[in-house]
Amino acid sequence: MDAIAIIAASGIGKRMQLKEGESKQLLEIGGFPVIYHTLKAFQTASSIQAIYIATKQENRSILENLAAASGFSKLKAIIEGGKERQDSVYNCIRAIEEERRRTGTLADTILVHDGARPFVTSEEIDEISRLSMQYGACVPANRPKDTIKYVGENPEYFGETIDRSKLLQVQTPQGFRSGLLIQAHEQAELEGWYATDDAALVERFFPEQTVKIFETGYHNIKITTPEDIPVAEAIFRQISTRS
Repeated sequence: MDAIAIIAASGIGKRMQLKEGESKQLLEIGGFPVIYHTLKAFQTASSIQAIYIATKQENRSILENLAAASGFSKLKAIIEGGKERQDSVYNCIRAIEEERRRTGTLADTILVHDGARPFVTSEEIDEISRLSMQYGACVPANRPKDTIKYVGENPEYFGETIDRSKLLQVQTPQGFRSGLLIQAHEQAELEGWYATDDAALVERFFPEQTVKIFETGYHNIKITTPEDIPVAEAIFRQISTRS
């Protein structure tokens, strides 16, 4: 079994309140850029044979130098990101398809990951790869700690309280058999239909396909707002102590 990783790292990070031209993937955690930690996890995962990363054009040389200095030999291509996250992933899928036409081969599964999630482990990546091959699709998630309430028709008031035991917070990397993900993105492109994650595309165009849950802990956070930086530093220190 082998897998390809697509890393979406071209978001502008509005909620991070960054200055113009800054990228949250290049903010430092433990003395290294966020994207360094992300790439390192996929580099060391035994199931991953190639990494495609979508980023802003101005970050291309930074990532090339980072990969060369860090020995990230699995980085296959740095692709210019699109307007939306889904566009960026599809740009990488196009590059993967071009490589398949050239070589006649395609990995068993494709994993799509947020570049701003630096703490996924190589063991988790390998398990998601395995489950994706076994079940067709696999998504990591954890259980919400807070009570969740539905907002009613009047947005100023709560509606019903949702049963927390029936809810999961979805994470990445989301894994799929390669052909399934490629077809879902191609169909979405034809219809101009956008979703917030790749699993939603598969659910729409392949409703018969079940998505295996891979329940994880709370370490795999996404760097989204300024408050996430000290939390990420604390997670990094904890990980460093264990290793």
